[in-house]
Amino acid sequence: MGAAYGTAKSGVGVASMGVMRPELVMKSIVPVVMAGVLGIYGLIIAVIISTGINPKAKSYYLFDGYAHLSSGLACGLAGLSAGMAIGIVGDAGVRANAQQPKLFVGMILILIFAEALALYGLIVGIILSSRAGQSRAE
Repeated sequence: MGAAYGTAKSGVGVASMGVMRPELVMKSIVPVVMAGVLGIYGLIIAVIISTGINPKAKSYYLFDGYAHLSSGLACGLAGLSAGMAIGIVGDAGVRANAQQPKLFVGMILILIFAEALALYGLIVGIILSSRAGQSRAE
C-alpha cells in the first residue's frame, strides 16, 4: 500500500513537472522507482513467512502465528510510512527540482533516508520471523 501511494504521489509530481521541463522527466523518475522497491520488501517477508508454515512437517503453535503476524506488520507498516514519505517528498522534490536543479541531491538524500525506514522494518520483520518455531524445546 505504501508502494502504491508513493508511486502515485510521485507520479503526479513527475507529470506536472514534465509540463514545465520535459528534459528532466527521466531524471525525476527516481522517487517512483524507490517507491516500487517497497513492494519488493513486502514480497520478501511474504516468502519468508510462507516457508515457515508447513502443516505436514510439524504443528503450528500460537507463538509462531504471532511471530509471523508481527513480522508482516512490522514490514508492512514501515513500508506504508516510508511510501507516504517517499510520495510526499518525491512530489514536492521533483516540482522544486524543475525550478531549481541544485535541489536534486538534497531530494535524493531525503528519499534515501525515507527508504531506510522501510529497510529497518524489513530487518525487524526478518528477525521476528526467524523467532518463529523457537517457543518449544525440541
